[in-house]
Amino acid sequence: MQLNATKCDLRSKKTECLVLVLSNKYDKHNNPQSDMNNSAQYLGPTIIEFITKLQESGDIQKKLGSSITINYPDGLEAQRLLIVSSGSEILNEQMFLSLAKSIGFKLKDLPVKDAVIELQDIIVSGRNDVWQAQKISQVLGEQSYFSDSLKTIVKTNYSLKKVLLAVPSNQKLKEIKDACKLGLSVSKGMNLSKYLGDLPGNICTPSFLAKEAKKLAMSHSQLSCKIINEAEMKKLGMHSLLSVTAGTKQPAKMIVLKYNGSTKEREKPIVLVGKGVTFDSGGISLKPGAAMDEMKYDMCGAASVLGVFSMLVDTGLNVNVVGVIPAVENMPGGNAIKPGDIVKSMSGQTIEILNTDAEGRLILCDALTYAARFKPKNVIDIATLTGACVMTLGSHASGLLSNDDILAKKLEIAGQTSSDRIWRLPIWSEYDAQLKSNFADMANLGGRLAGTITAACFLARFAKEYKWAHLDIAGTAWKSGSSKGSTGRPVPLLCQFLIEEANND
Repeated sequence: MQLNATKCDLRSKKTECLVLVLSNKYDKHNNPQSDMNNSAQYLGPTIIEFITKLQESGDIQKKLGSSITINYPDGLEAQRLLIVSSGSEILNEQMFLSLAKSIGFKLKDLPVKDAVIELQDIIVSGRNDVWQAQKISQVLGEQSYFSDSLKTIVKTNYSLKKVLLAVPSNQKLKEIKDACKLGLSVSKGMNLSKYLGDLPGNICTPSFLAKEAKKLAMSHSQLSCKIINEAEMKKLGMHSLLSVTAGTKQPAKMIVLKYNGSTKEREKPIVLVGKGVTFDSGGISLKPGAAMDEMKYDMCGAASVLGVFSMLVDTGLNVNVVGVIPAVENMPGGNAIKPGDIVKSMSGQTIEILNTDAEGRLILCDALTYAARFKPKNVIDIATLTGACVMTLGSHASGLLSNDDILAKKLEIAGQTSSDRIWRLPIWSEYDAQLKSNFADMANLGGRLAGTITAACFLARFAKEYKWAHLDIAGTAWKSGSSKGSTGRPVPLLCQFLIEEANND
C-alpha cells in the first residue's frame, strides 16, 4: 500500500473515495449543533446542507465509527463521500485508534483502489496531527495483512492500494509525510511478525526462522546475520538451551542480527532478545490438548524482533541494534529432558528442571549471557513466557520487569505513545527466594504464586552485567477464539522506543 499526505482542494480532488470524519458537537440536550467541521465548509453549500439533514434525521449517528456512504455526491469530483462519525468533539488515544480502524474497515468493504482521508478537525487529547498521521498510517497498513497465505481458495479481496491524508496547509506537510512513512514502516514490521506467528509449527521451524532472518539481512547493507548451530552452541556452553531441544528432530538455531545505523563512532548497541520456541508441546511435562495448537505462537518474541528489524531497514533509523533469537522446538522424546534433571547454563550456573514446560527461561538465560559480549547500552528480552501474566494483565497490557528504573520508564513512555501498553511488576528479592533448589544453583520454577515475577527473577540472574528489561507478552501476542491470530505486538512499542532513543542521541 502507498500512503502519503498532500495539501488539496477537497471539492476538486479526484478520488474513488473521499473520507470526511465528522467531529461531532452536541448541546446539553444531546442534539447536534448546527456548526459544521472546518473541512466540511470547503465541500460547498450543497454537501453542507445534505450533511445537516442527515444529522437531524439521525442517519449520521453520534456513535464513534458510524458511517454513511454517498455515491457521486453533488459538487465533488470524488466518486464517493464516506462520512464517518468521531463520536465526540475530543477523543482519547484509544478512541482515535478505534476511529482509524473503523475507517479502514469501511474502506475494505468498498470496491475502491484509492482514497483521500480528511482528519484536520479531529482533536486527540495530548496528541498532535503528526501523531494522528502516524497512527492512522500504521492502522491502515496493518489492516492490509490477511492470514490466508496457506488457503487454496483465497476469499480476501483487498482492493485499496493508495491513500492520501489531506492537510489544510503546507506548514506541517513534511512532518506529516514523514509520520505517514514511519507509520507504514511500523505496520510492515507488525505484518511480518503476524505472518511468522500465524504460520504452523511444521513450516515455521527454527531453520525456517533462520532463513527468514538471512533473507531480511540481504535487503540492507547495514544489516548482517549470523546463525549459530548446535555444535557451536555446545562449544559456547549453552547447555541450558540445548536441553530444551533434546527431544525433537528439529535442530536449534541461535540467530544473531546486527543493524549498524548510528552515525556515532563506537555507539553501544541496544540488544533485543526474542524467545523463539516454534512449537511448545511442554515436553515431558506435556500440556493439555485443548488449545495446544496455539503453542505455535510461542515464538512471537522472535517474530517481534524480526518485525522491528524490518522497520529498521525500512527507515534507516540512527541507532545500533543487535537481535539475538534462540530458536528451538520443545517436544517429548526418548532424549528429552526430564523433571529433576540438572543442566549447566552458559553462565556456569546450574539449573534444576522441575517442569519441562518452563522452557522459555532455559533458552533465554543462555541468550542473555551471550548478549553481554556486545557490551550493550541495554538489553530487552521479549517472550511469551507465563500464563500467569495473562491472568494478571489479560490482553490489554504486556508485563514489564526491569533492573533499571530509567530504562523501565522509557519503555513505559514508548508504550503510551505507541498505544502498545505495558505495566511494570516488581522483581524483589523475596520473590527470587522462591527459585531455591536443594540440588542446583536454582530451580526453573518458583511455585504457583507470582509466576510472572519469579520467571523474571530467574532471568535477572543472567542479566546482572547490564541494564535489562523483560517483556512478558503471553497475553498480548495473539488472540484466541473466532478472531484467532497474531497481533504483531509489541512491535509498535519496541519501534517507538528505538525511535525515541535515536532522536535523543
